[in-house]
Amino acid sequence: MKNLDKILKKVSYKKIPFKIMKTQHLLIKAKINGIKGNFILDTGASNSCIGFESVSTFQLQPKSSETKASGAGATGMETQLALKNKLQLGTWKDNHFNLVIFDLSHVNTALLAHKAKPVHGIIGADILMKGKGIIDYFNNCLYLLK
Repeated sequence: MKNLDKILKKVSYKKIPFKIMKTQHLLIKAKINGIKGNFILDTGASNSCIGFESVSTFQLQPKSSETKASGAGATGMETQLALKNKLQLGTWKDNHFNLVIFDLSHVNTALLAHKAKPVHGIIGADILMKGKGIIDYFNNCLYLLK
């Protein structure tokens, strides 16, 4: 739809571009606590998450968690939480952004096996629902309402 961009801007949606990786994942740039990173945009991930190895990079303050994570190819993984962070996707912002922290090595190993670059984490359905997300696959962009 040619007019989608104009229609959504009129109702205060913010446009955020993404790229298609070699693996067909959607790669989106984000800032967490003011620090840039690469993330997979994943509608199937219930929560946004980041790898243990990126905790210091993004200046996170991990808290213990009883929750076990599971995803494609892995189950029962230990997690931590990082509460009240700042997320920026394009010009869209959330200043009370919570993250699940867990071992993303299996994701990055799979990406590297397909000659794709590793990612810092995943932007999940929590953000898509909070921002009433609309994914425009034809034009490679995400729209979030603010």
